[in-house]
Amino acid sequence: MNFIEACRQLISIDSTPTHGNKELAKWAAAFCRQKGLHVEEQEEVVGDLPQVNVIARPQSERPGAEFLLQTHLDTVDPGPFSLWTETGANPFDAHIIDGKIHGLGAADVKLDFLCKLEALSSFGSNRQWRLPPVLVGTFGEESGMQGALKLIRKNKIAAKMALIGEPSNLQVINAAKGFASVEIRVPFSEQEMNYRQEHNLRESTSTQSKLFRGKAAHSSVPHLGESAIVKMLDAIMMLPDSVNIMEMDGGINFNTVPSHAFLEIDMVSTVESPISRKIANIYRAVKTLELEFLEHKDNEFHPSSPTLNIGLVRTNEDDIQLSGTCRIPPIITQEIYEGWMDRLRGVCEENGASFRVNDYKKPFRTEMNSILVKGCLDELRAMGLNDQPISQASTNEASIFSRVGIECVCFGPGKREGNVHTPQEHVALADLEKAVEFYKRIIERFCL
Repeated sequence: MNFIEACRQLISIDSTPTHGNKELAKWAAAFCRQKGLHVEEQEEVVGDLPQVNVIARPQSERPGAEFLLQTHLDTVDPGPFSLWTETGANPFDAHIIDGKIHGLGAADVKLDFLCKLEALSSFGSNRQWRLPPVLVGTFGEESGMQGALKLIRKNKIAAKMALIGEPSNLQVINAAKGFASVEIRVPFSEQEMNYRQEHNLRESTSTQSKLFRGKAAHSSVPHLGESAIVKMLDAIMMLPDSVNIMEMDGGINFNTVPSHAFLEIDMVSTVESPISRKIANIYRAVKTLELEFLEHKDNEFHPSSPTLNIGLVRTNEDDIQLSGTCRIPPIITQEIYEGWMDRLRGVCEENGASFRVNDYKKPFRTEMNSILVKGCLDELRAMGLNDQPISQASTNEASIFSRVGIECVCFGPGKREGNVHTPQEHVALADLEKAVEFYKRIIERFCL
């Protein structure tokens, strides 16, 4: 199987959060074995989903220290298939157009795993490794980096340095923001639930509906998108307090700027304390917090300030759920971060709502004088590529690995802005070739 066909097959296998990555990991493990690597499959069950970390080494024995080449094998949910116009309305059907391969995971970051595998397998197995390399494909990056956590907790690797797969347009990333995943649940009152049930049985209705449209983007760069949920919440702020919300729905996951949202309201409701008033109060606190974010700038990042994105709204039987992320640059202390979360929690509790931080990952920064950073920049310079390191507004496994003393940088083919987490996701074939060459150079520099 040639490289391009492998790319097509990898994209064709669903590894979204609701599906899990086991099927794809089994394929990747078999392909690694075909390439002459010794493979361990770390099988886990998270929730009800079977998940797998693929751990591949050029030698059968596990060394005492390693150089980690890591890429996550899962993707985000693709959203409406109809928006994937470059792939025939099928995000899992890779299309090559004008030297670019389109499909879910093309840039973020399935194909980076194949680039690393192509580079590593080119060295064969009969080598005297100074710092043996280990290739790892993890699960669950898009839902809390669970695969990386399981890898560390079960002591499956012994890495000193790590090259983390991330769409960086072939530039080295030496710093990234942390993030908090937040969930708010605003309950319906008993009177509202009774009214809603009665209302659904009527033949006539007094409700009005509106669809809000925006532009999808990664939650780490909300300024590049246009949030349909923000438009919906702004509209709620303009309505009378007496309006009752029958249905709110928006977004595809907490980690994406939502491109669509739907609101159904009842203008003649007799509910005494409607949920719309509580949601408006919480949203007002969120907007106040966003203004405070602007006072904290880390100029190594773009955007330079912390950001907050409400990526998902769902109406359940008993409550309305709002889920989102807060992105935090390294200059934000733990005390400041906890103060922000406590304030939001207080406003939610005042309005009878629950507030929960489902996940928190600290930011990371690897200094410029690091041997790993310097070596990567040297190789990029030798290839005629951009040798200036950049920061990243989003978070990845470097946050996990750096906390246990592994020196990390991130790198990968494919642009991030306006590309990943969108139906236009793609990567240039020429950039995949350059990534393979870069990984070969890094393996030769640090491992041999």
